[in-house]
This record gives sequence, C-alpha cells and structure tokens, in this order.
Amino acid sequence: MNEQASTNKNCVKSGGSSICEVLQILGAKWAFLVLEELLNGPQRFKQLQRKISIVKTQSLTDTLRHLENNGLVLREVFPTVPISVEYSLTEKGKDFQSALKEMEKWVQKWGNSAPAVESDVQSL
Repeated sequence: MNEQASTNKNCVKSGGSSICEVLQILGAKWAFLVLEELLNGPQRFKQLQRKISIVKTQSLTDTLRHLENNGLVLREVFPTVPISVEYSLTEKGKDFQSALKEMEKWVQKWGNSAPAVESDVQSL
C-alpha cells in the first residue's frame, strides 16, 4: 500500500481536493475490481479470489481490509468449524455502483480509441 501512502502525502500538500478524498478511499490498486465483484452479492474470500484471479492473495487481503476500514465493505465472521468469513458491500459501497456504471460508459466510448491515438502520435 505504498502507493496509497504516497497519494495521501500528495493530497495533503495539494490542499485535499475532492478527487484526493476519493483516491484515499478507493486508491487501493484492486479496489474497483473487488467492489464490482461484490455488487453481485456477498462472497467468501476464496470465491472472490477465484473470480478475480489476477489479484494475488495478499493484495486481495490488503484491498479488502482497506475497503473495510473505509466503510465500503463489511466483513462478517460466522462461528462455524472451520470459521467462515463473508464479505459484502455496505450501503456506502453499494452507492458506488453508479460511479462504476459511469466509468464503464466512459470505457465503452473511449477505451478502444486509445491505441489509435498512440499510433497517430507515433506517425508525427
């Protein structure tokens, strides 16, 4: 989470704009993927890990802790043998769905055009 600490320092220096506040809450590298997956409903750690296989175990653990500390994810422990833990979105986390949808719209509009822009620059 060194990137997170760097973001926090830069935000303090720049006067703490709203975008900095968002980055402090959602700045964890895999936060968006975790939030998107939890929008499908509560899941255990291994379920999340299988569905977001690109994320390593420690990174997923760190991201879930970060999101939990910021009030977006709820960690619920069930007293079974062995103990089972389930992650779900809080109301704050669920409210982020509209922002994710807007990001998806942006990617649909602009995501595929990025390589064309690079090739245009290279031809100059």
